[in-house]
Amino acid sequence: MEPVKLVYPVEGGDLIEAGEASSKMKLTLKKLGLPPDVIRRASICMYEGEINMVIHADGGRAEVDVGMDEIVIRMIDQGPGIPDVNKAMEEGYSTAGDMARDLGFGAGMGLPNMKRYSDEMTIDTEVGKGTTVTIQIKI
Repeated sequence: MEPVKLVYPVEGGDLIEAGEASSKMKLTLKKLGLPPDVIRRASICMYEGEINMVIHADGGRAEVDVGMDEIVIRMIDQGPGIPDVNKAMEEGYSTAGDMARDLGFGAGMGLPNMKRYSDEMTIDTEVGKGTTVTIQIKI
């Protein structure tokens, strides 16, 4: 299989459309014939990252590289950055506003779930500049 690069824009603040990018990626991974467990893990990571960008960063973009032996997902935003990554990695910790919480989002499980379902995860963030979360999932 030739490497495949996918890029999805993520609209900020639109919780109704949130999840579109992860749904499109999931369909593409199915068409590429990847194993169901790999598709499930990648979809969870992508969805959680997408929701984080919608709620916290006024959107951004997701870049997905599908190779022979791994999927690399980069969630890139120019949002406020994460002041305390260790705190943000704690299950249940959230800075989501009331609107997101009222719609059932903002439970503080986004980054912990991304870590749980990936083989490797790195967070590059600078307050006032933005955040890039890179996920690797072995195929």
